Amino acid sequence: MNEWPDGWNDSSRGREGRGRDASRPDPTRVMPHTSAPGVPPQTRGPGQGSGYGQGGPGYDPGYGQPQDGYDSGYNEGQVYGGRGGGRGDYDDRPRPDWRRRSKWTLITLVVVVLAWSIGTYFWADSKLRREVDLSIVEDRPEGGDGTNYLIVGSDSREGMSQQEKKDLHTGGPTDEGRTDSIMILHVGSNGNTMISLPRDSDVEIPSFTGSESGKRYPAQGKHTKINATYAMDGPELLVRTVEHNTGLKIDHYAEIGFGGFAKIVDAVGGVEMDIPRDIKDEKSGADLKKGKQTLDGKDALAFVRTRYALPGSDLDRTKNQQKFLSALANQTATPSTILNPFKLYPTMGAGLDTLKVDKDMSLWNVASMFWAMKGVSGGDGKSMNMPIAGSAPGGNLQWDKAKVKQLVNQLNNDEKVTVTSNR
Repeated sequence: MNEWPDGWNDSSRGREGRGRDASRPDPTRVMPHTSAPGVPPQTRGPGQGSGYGQGGPGYDPGYGQPQDGYDSGYNEGQVYGGRGGGRGDYDDRPRPDWRRRSKWTLITLVVVVLAWSIGTYFWADSKLRREVDLSIVEDRPEGGDGTNYLIVGSDSREGMSQQEKKDLHTGGPTDEGRTDSIMILHVGSNGNTMISLPRDSDVEIPSFTGSESGKRYPAQGKHTKINATYAMDGPELLVRTVEHNTGLKIDHYAEIGFGGFAKIVDAVGGVEMDIPRDIKDEKSGADLKKGKQTLDGKDALAFVRTRYALPGSDLDRTKNQQKFLSALANQTATPSTILNPFKLYPTMGAGLDTLKVDKDMSLWNVASMFWAMKGVSGGDGKSMNMPIAGSAPGGNLQWDKAKVKQLVNQLNNDEKVTVTSNR
């Protein structure tokens, strides 16, 4: 026997639990609060009724509503950290700003590259041996357009061990050196021009002031081979002699010795050359076969020094020197060398340690010089020997004065060089 609260009977119970087809209770009805017999009614706080459902006995319209300032902490059907339905609210997280990240990555990369470039520049600039003082050269001709470099390869053994001298077949007991190659490189807007001055060229020794003694030496009309002037008083007298005999002002001077030359070649991994004929020369140590091959420092030095095994002797040697220097510059100024610090620093270190330049020459001038030599090898310029007229007394080579004058005029005016050399 069931006793139901007032107002309830079997019909109000509905048919819940009586089968699938039974009617369902009305979900909008709210069960009133009931108490078992003998249980005292429960009391509630102020403003709360004894009933739960709206419209039931004791219903308080304020019940169930949050009081002012009160937070029960109850979350209706939501998972903390997510939206309703229990889904994590990942969409509310800030999305990555890839444009901003890309910008800062690019800025960081630029700063790193800039810092590396500046550091490399000052490191390399500090290694330049600015030992040649062109300010003591007297009676200088007026300068023209473009820039003229006097590039000298000396047979100096400075810094070489006895074993290196033996391996490279340099011979000689002295470190003072002589010029083994002399070139004028003109850098201008109408193409670059590389002109070799054969070491046996006949020149007049002008008046000059000793680079170390400061003593004044008057002109005596004496003629000699051009490389002898370097042995007499070094780079300053060589520049003075070239300017006096050509009328072309030399803006910068660069010189490298045997040891530095071989080290540069080895640092870039050798230089590929197409040797036109078999070359075997005991004095230079050359033993090369005809055809394309990669020359290391030892073979490269032997190649540019060889003259006795060549039909044209010194004139053929100057041509080989031009070809090799252009090929070396072309291989050095490549991304595989410049962008690879493991090749760049050894190459720059090997070259700059033995490169003697004038006191006003900057690292930018050195770079311009190498890029110009690369341009000549790439067809953007011209390479030639100084025009030769024949033999001078004593067996020296006599320049063609008319052609030399025309050549110098074209260089001073920065015109395209049309003068040719027949040898």
